[in-house]
Amino acid sequence: MTVARILKEKGRDVLTTQPHRTLKEAAELLGSKGVGAVVVSDAAASVLGILSERDVVRAIGARGAAALDDPVSRHMTARVSTVGEGATIDEVMATMTRGRFRHMPVVENGRLVGIVSIGDIVKRHVDALHSESEALREYIATA
Repeated sequence: MTVARILKEKGRDVLTTQPHRTLKEAAELLGSKGVGAVVVSDAAASVLGILSERDVVRAIGARGAAALDDPVSRHMTARVSTVGEGATIDEVMATMTRGRFRHMPVVENGRLVGIVSIGDIVKRHVDALHSESEALREYIATA
């Protein structure tokens, strides 16, 4: 299964914010939408960074409540691993595991077109394993 198929099933909506927004605004956005990360982008839908719950916690741990007034750009992860729509779930899972992150923006032609989370990947992986085991059971039963 490819990232394109995941996006077709789950949708292409991506929660974004701008780099000048405050960490407090970003944290409120994460909380209100119930998601673990927000993509930091510009008007052209270019990925400038990603801000996760982990980044927010680290910022507050380092600077206290004063960090909430900082711009997102100060605490975001600027070197973002992205993926194209043609990537497989195995490739994405390997990249996420190696990099120890849970969200990956999907970029085509330099533009943000979606996002996949480890939850999206694991769900599809488990579904594929289940389908494969069912096919094997049917094969064995008819042999």
